[in-house]
Amino acid sequence: MKLNLRKQFAPILLTITSGLLAGCAWTGVKNPSGVPVTEMRADEAGFVRSTGIESQDLVSVTDKMARSILNTPEIARAQGTPRIVLEPVVNETRFPINKDIFLTRIRTQLNTKAHNRVRFLAREQMAALEREQALKQSGQVTSSSDPNVVEFKGADFFLTGKLQGLTTRSSAGTSDYVLYSFQLIDARTSDIIWEDAAEIKKQGLEDAAYR
Repeated sequence: MKLNLRKQFAPILLTITSGLLAGCAWTGVKNPSGVPVTEMRADEAGFVRSTGIESQDLVSVTDKMARSILNTPEIARAQGTPRIVLEPVVNETRFPINKDIFLTRIRTQLNTKAHNRVRFLAREQMAALEREQALKQSGQVTSSSDPNVVEFKGADFFLTGKLQGLTTRSSAGTSDYVLYSFQLIDARTSDIIWEDAAEIKKQGLEDAAYR
């Protein structure tokens, strides 16, 4: 009788043991039931939508601004290579986004596609640059050129921007209008030599939440 019980439950025990071993060996994370993760292009409008600022807005706005800057006479006909410093973007919308991502993408677009027609100065790295200069001047590190000659370039232009919004709410939903405006300012005269803008309006039922 005992032998028969062993034979009867042996397949069950084998199945349970195999399942436990498989569970121990599995190191991935399963997606919960429902819609799986979908990989999309940054310029695509996905099925997760809101009236807020989204990636496709970022791409379209910054692409437009990069093209517009290159067509500015002071840039297109410049003698030499103009140097630009990024100044923080002002966010006056109701959306708590990383506002400076707009300038970051404009800079990367120009650096990769403008073929050195403009250059950007890494002012946010000045502390590290000054430390390196001091190390070279003191002889603690070697230098391929005269360590006493400071070669930090001055800015020809400042690039900055502003995000402004207008929101309307009613029982029918929410409407958000966002104006994206950017300026290129002459560092010597303070003249605004270039300015361009893009505007996007959305209506819907879902509000935006940013992480």
